[in-house]
Amino acid sequence: MSELRDVAMQSKAWPFEEARALLKRLGGKAPEKGHVLFETGYGPSGLPHIGTFGEVLRTTMIRRAFEVISDIPTRLVCFSDDLDGMRKVPENVPQQEMMRDNLQRPLTSVPDPFGTHDSFGGHNNAMLRRFLDTFGFDYEFISATEFYGSGQFDDTLRMATERYDDIMAIMLKSLRDERRETYSCFLPIHPETGRVLYVPMKHVDPKEHTVTFDDEEGREWTLPVTGGNVKLQWKPDFGARWAALGVDFEMYGKDHSTNTPIYDGICKVLGGRAPHHFTYELFLDDQGQKISKSKGNGLTMDEWLSYASTDSLSYFMYLKPKTAKRMHFDVIPKMVDEYHQQLRAYPGQDLKAQLANPVYHIHQGDVPESDMVVPFQMLLNLVSVSGAEDRETLWGFIRRYAPEAAPETHPGLDDAAGFAIRYYEDRVKPTKTYRAPTEEERAALEDLRARLAAWQGGADADGLQSEVFAVGRERQFEPMRAWFKALYEVLLGASEGPRFGGFVALYGVENTVALIDRALSGELSG
Repeated sequence: MSELRDVAMQSKAWPFEEARALLKRLGGKAPEKGHVLFETGYGPSGLPHIGTFGEVLRTTMIRRAFEVISDIPTRLVCFSDDLDGMRKVPENVPQQEMMRDNLQRPLTSVPDPFGTHDSFGGHNNAMLRRFLDTFGFDYEFISATEFYGSGQFDDTLRMATERYDDIMAIMLKSLRDERRETYSCFLPIHPETGRVLYVPMKHVDPKEHTVTFDDEEGREWTLPVTGGNVKLQWKPDFGARWAALGVDFEMYGKDHSTNTPIYDGICKVLGGRAPHHFTYELFLDDQGQKISKSKGNGLTMDEWLSYASTDSLSYFMYLKPKTAKRMHFDVIPKMVDEYHQQLRAYPGQDLKAQLANPVYHIHQGDVPESDMVVPFQMLLNLVSVSGAEDRETLWGFIRRYAPEAAPETHPGLDDAAGFAIRYYEDRVKPTKTYRAPTEEERAALEDLRARLAAWQGGADADGLQSEVFAVGRERQFEPMRAWFKALYEVLLGASEGPRFGGFVALYGVENTVALIDRALSGELSG
């Protein structure tokens, strides 16, 4: 352990860098509460998107890195702001009219349009927890509705009435003139309609800990801030939550970064110490737009896990968290293959390199072996040219290429075969297009066909790759990539593809000769 800790204290992997920064903030000692509290926040105003999951995963990676370099106990809390009023109806849910009728009601008071849970907020919370549980996260879930209603937040809310002017001074600096006139950090929940009200306060009583306001019909009300009668606006809520829970670490997207001084300031006003922050870049859809819960654009976790393993998604989340990443279906095959490349590299690396390898952080140091003897991209191409509609058909090719492999001994590869069939049918086949070869390419394909027809070397991927290279070199393709691009577009109907010699070894030399014949006859492109 001492060697592991020593190397981790020098590691440049971002989870260790953040863990060391947090340990330094704590002065190397446990906080007064006896543990370090990591928090992630979730706004259940729409179906949970993949970015929300990413916060929990990345926070867990930092938490586990912290546990390597320190013996201080840790906790992870996932906090759902489900008392927030529903400000707009998400586009990707049913019963739109019913949802519109419930605007401004707390998310846990809005009926579930799917009819499976007691509220819309409850439905979205359950979806999030199901995904977090799928990945085996160790976390505690806190509902804002319960947090406010049970009295756990009462001391902080009372203090907020006593230090109302200080909180408002922080907030008003960030607001436009017209907003300042009506803004209050308190949002009362109407006793009759149950709606979250955005109204100015007529009076905040720091002794009685009450707020007085007029509702939208001009009727005056006075409510205690405790017991779930009032919630905080989201920016003050952020900082107040840090103070109430004693949060030591929280990450959030770049779109929150300009609010950091507000969150920190309110936390300090309410008697807390601002936590260590980590700001990550946003996830983008295929059009380069920010992924939004209300729009439902971008990939969902369900969609990713329909086509690949949880580990491939974790790998994607690990990579360059401070760089904006496009998140669309076409990144999945690349992530699967890169993840397994890192798995295969891990056993041969020294400890420093292992701690910098993403798979160390994905598997918390207990790194499995890769059983993907066939890359995912090659499986996709195999499905395409073979017309395979089930795993058994694919395994017929796989066994010839790797006789030692079997579904029982290579369960990851078996799963990947099933994923490849589904991915091809849903995402590749509908847009697949072949093209006819140029005269130069036709001559090269005829040359390659002749070489393969005379091949006596069996399923030797390297030897077959050399033959493919030889054709491109002797036919003077410049750059060589143009030759391989032609093979992919003419034979596979794709702009990119696998290492072609390996593909021939997997698909079979005779089958590849027949495939070239079909392309030369115009059957594929016609």
